[in-house]
Amino acid sequence: MHRDEDLATIATFYRRVQWTALGLGVLWVVWLLAPILSPFVFAALLGWLGDPMVDRLEARRFSRNTAVILVFSVMTLLLAIIAVLLVPLLEQQIVTLVESLPRYRDWLVQTALPWVEHRTGLQILSWLDPERLFQLIREHWQSAGGVAAAVLGYVSRSGFALMGWLANIVLLPVLTFFFLRDWDLIVERVGALVPRDHFDTVRRLALESNEVLGGFLRGQLTVMLILGVLYAIGLWAVGLNLGILIGLVAGLLTFVPYLGPASIVIFGGIAALVQFGDWQHLAGVAVVFTVGQIIESYWLTPKLVGDKIGLHPMAVIFAVMAGGTLFGFLGMLLALPVAAVVNVLLRYAQERYRHSRLYAGDTPGILLDAQLPAADEDGTPD
Repeated sequence: MHRDEDLATIATFYRRVQWTALGLGVLWVVWLLAPILSPFVFAALLGWLGDPMVDRLEARRFSRNTAVILVFSVMTLLLAIIAVLLVPLLEQQIVTLVESLPRYRDWLVQTALPWVEHRTGLQILSWLDPERLFQLIREHWQSAGGVAAAVLGYVSRSGFALMGWLANIVLLPVLTFFFLRDWDLIVERVGALVPRDHFDTVRRLALESNEVLGGFLRGQLTVMLILGVLYAIGLWAVGLNLGILIGLVAGLLTFVPYLGPASIVIFGGIAALVQFGDWQHLAGVAVVFTVGQIIESYWLTPKLVGDKIGLHPMAVIFAVMAGGTLFGFLGMLLALPVAAVVNVLLRYAQERYRHSRLYAGDTPGILLDAQLPAADEDGTPD
């Protein structure tokens, strides 16, 4: 009997080792293929977000192909409208930024750094002296040569990188269409591979992950869009030449907790000081920041996002940074979806742990009131 139990334990251990090795192998392959997986992952996310609309049209007796064409056309039209509206504005803002760089440099050297030196006693400007910089380069010329070679190598590869980005842009709509059309078939085939003994558990976790992730991504994308437009209009109304660019960047960075608001305060404040140099426009930036935070905290996030992802802000920041470090842009793209799914799995693991013998023990440690012996009138037990 004990021999059979030992063999079963060894077999279970080897199965776990095999699954762990398989998981590590998949991560290694993803790491190797990260540069070419980005359009597939982004298209899969778009297909997954659009699949509920396709299902609704199918429920209204549209064929799958017709529903996919309608949803794909609407998504393409929306993206085209956004591109037509934003590209000229962003181009103008970038030109303004390039033209304003000398003013920002003069403000940094003549105003900001002297103020910091006066308050802290640090000698920062001396490190920016050209003669001192040339002296440092002469002293560390070998390291400088290595850095220069790396920069030149990157520049020489930039053409191939640009071609790769163009190829990804061309592939994205094609891949999105196929993901929309075949999404239910993909889910069905993946579900067919799940062991039947664990099918109900996997199905429950998949549905919960889908609900959490879908609600979070749709809500967060809406919040980012609304805040980006709100910040851009607000900073433009204050009079900042770079207000639209700063506002849109802050809206895009909203998915990382505190980074979007911090970018409004830092970039907007610096732009106000460089362009106007008075406290009135700085106060205007503060008003835009305050109004945006009130709208986000009391209306947008509770109504559109809520607590659907269930992650602490520090966990979100760590997930984004870890994903970017490990897998680059692909990792940043997958950071929050993976974190949301992992959070669902951790909740399930906690639920299993609370019902396990390790947590509850073999016998209850505290007797229930109903199990206590009845007391006499004098208060002593029978």
